[in-house]
Amino acid sequence: MDVKPDGVYADLTLGLGGHAAGVLGLLGPSGRLIGVDKDAEALAIATGNLTGFSDRLTVIKSDFRDAARLISEAGFETLDGFLMDLGVSMLQLKAPGRGFSFTADEPLDMRMDRSAGESAAGLVARLPERELADIIFKYGEERWARAIAHRVAAIRAGSPIGTTRELADVVKAAIPQRYWPPKTHPATRTFQALRIAVNDELGALSGALDEMLGMLKPGGRAVVISYHSLEDRIVKDTYRAWATGCDCPPDFPKCVCGKSPRLRVLTRKPVLASESETGSNPSARSAKLRAAERL
Repeated sequence: MDVKPDGVYADLTLGLGGHAAGVLGLLGPSGRLIGVDKDAEALAIATGNLTGFSDRLTVIKSDFRDAARLISEAGFETLDGFLMDLGVSMLQLKAPGRGFSFTADEPLDMRMDRSAGESAAGLVARLPERELADIIFKYGEERWARAIAHRVAAIRAGSPIGTTRELADVVKAAIPQRYWPPKTHPATRTFQALRIAVNDELGALSGALDEMLGMLKPGGRAVVISYHSLEDRIVKDTYRAWATGCDCPPDFPKCVCGKSPRLRVLTRKPVLASESETGSNPSARSAKLRAAERL
């Protein structure tokens, strides 16, 4: 992030405030951090955790897709850097009643913002079998997506699938036991796919990343941590598009598009967690960090 003491930064996934505390600790009295999250429960906890930095912190409840507009409306037209730590948080996974995990039997919700949108139970009940299979295959990269969707359709015809345990049991029954993954629950990929669909995580990321890059000052930095191959691809492709200059056909004698690079990619390959970190924090195994600097 290359945090400057008097800089203005945004943490678009405030969560419990861990990353924000790291940035705030490097800011001087005139520095500012805007913390954004769509989860009201997370915002309340983060605000409490960051009480000591309240003079340098502005908190906004928002989805990715509206963050740039709301940050601008709050009086911050440009930024010295922003951070995005994608995916589901440990709070959402462990808090009772959120429906992100199958470790407890609870309502199948999965909404990061529980005040809006359709729950996972609603999605599972409403989507045609083929569309449900497409979501599980695309977002979960689950080879048994068709079998899972077919099993879901058969079960919901008799009674709705309303809890995490019910859905997990349906998925387990759809996958032959000899093909269950050795280290994870058979329903892991399906739950991931539904969470991404319920919260439109990829759609929000694609639009928000472009808008946030547009808010960076020259020298401002973007840091994005992703945990899913489709997220990482969006980040990588967006950085590349901003870092590419002329895109005229190669047979043109001279450039007519007038485009020049607007970004310098700082990470040729994604930064991965070290072995010692994954040992103490297994959830970091799939994390990929990519950084870029505005020209």
